[in-house]
Amino acid sequence: MKKIIINENQRGFLFKNGKYVKMLTAGRYHACGGKEIEVVDLDSPIVSGKCALDVILNDKAVAGAVSVVEVADRQLALHFVNGKFASVLCRGKYAFWSQIDKHEYKFVDISTPEVAADVPEYIFSEIPAAYYTKVEVLEYQKARLYFNQKFVRILDAGTYYFWENGVKIDASFVDVRLTQMNITGQEILTQDKVSLRINFVCSYRVTDYVKILTEIDDFAEQMHVAAQLALREYVGRYKLDEILDNKAQMSEFVLEKLKAKEKSLYVEITDAGVKDIILPGEIREIMNTVLIAEKRAQANVITRREEVASTRSLLNTAKLMDENQTLYKLKEFEYIERICENVGNINLNGNGDVLTQLRGILRGNV
Repeated sequence: MKKIIINENQRGFLFKNGKYVKMLTAGRYHACGGKEIEVVDLDSPIVSGKCALDVILNDKAVAGAVSVVEVADRQLALHFVNGKFASVLCRGKYAFWSQIDKHEYKFVDISTPEVAADVPEYIFSEIPAAYYTKVEVLEYQKARLYFNQKFVRILDAGTYYFWENGVKIDASFVDVRLTQMNITGQEILTQDKVSLRINFVCSYRVTDYVKILTEIDDFAEQMHVAAQLALREYVGRYKLDEILDNKAQMSEFVLEKLKAKEKSLYVEITDAGVKDIILPGEIREIMNTVLIAEKRAQANVITRREEVASTRSLLNTAKLMDENQTLYKLKEFEYIERICENVGNINLNGNGDVLTQLRGILRGNV
C-alpha cells in the first residue's frame, strides 16, 4: 500500500489496472490493489503520462474545471494568463486548470509569413526564436524582402518579424548613403604619347533598390568601366601640357559622361573629379628641370629690373645735383657724415675751415 498526499494546488488522476477512473482533489489517499494516482499541478497544462488528454476531458468533473483550446494547422495561439502573455501554442489540443487563473487565447494565422498588425511586438522577446524570423534594417539602409526567392517589397529602417511556416525568408540590404568610388592607377596615353597614371573619384547613391539588383550585373563594376572609358577618351584627345592646365575640364567631361548613364545604372551621381595625375619618372625630371630654369630666368629678370631702376634713380639724382649746387653740398655733407661715423680719430690744424680740411682728408690731399 502506497500513501499519496495531494495538496491544495494539485489534483490527482486515479487509474485502476491502467484505466482512468476519476479526478481526485486535495487530501490523503492510498494506492493498492492495482490502483495508481498521478499528481499534477494546477498551474501547469494538463498532461498525463498514462492516457490521452481526451480521455481525461471526458470526465465531467475535469471538463468543468479546465479551459480547453485547440490550435489548427497553419495557426498559433497566443496564451494569456490573467491578462499577461504566458506562451505560444502550436498545433494541438491543450487544457489548463481554470480554478485559479483566467486563461485567454489569441489565434494567429501563419499561413503567410506576414505578422498581423494586431500582434503585439513584445511577445517576440518572450517566445522561442524557432517560431519567427527577425529582420533589422538600420537607419541608413533599405532591405529587399524575399519569400522563397521571390521579391515581396522594400523594407524601410526598423525591426520586422515574420512567422516561420516553411517559407524561406531572405533580406538583402542596400546602403542608401552617399557612397564614394575610387578609380585608381589608370595608365593612359596622351595625344603626344606620354603615359599618365590618373586617380579619379566619384560620389553616388542608389535610386532604385530593386532594379539595380534584378536588371544589372554588378552595377559598381559597370560604373568603374564607364569612368575608365571616359578618362581614356578625354586624355587621348589632348597633349600633356593641355591636360595639366585643364584638370577641371577633365573632371567635368567624365562627370557628364557618367551622368548620362545614371538612368541605366539606377544611381544618382552627385560629383566626380581627378584626384591625382602621376607622371612617369623621366617626365617628372624634365619638368623639374624646366621649372628650375623658368624660376632662374624669372629671378634674373627681377634682378635686372632692380638694377635698371637703381641706375635710373642715381642718374636722376646726379642731374638734380648738377642743376642745384645747394643740393650738391647737402649730398656731400651727407656722405661725409656717413664716412665719419666709421672713422675713429680725425686730426685737424688751424689752416682753413673744418669742411675744407675734411674734404682734403677724404680726397687724400692731406
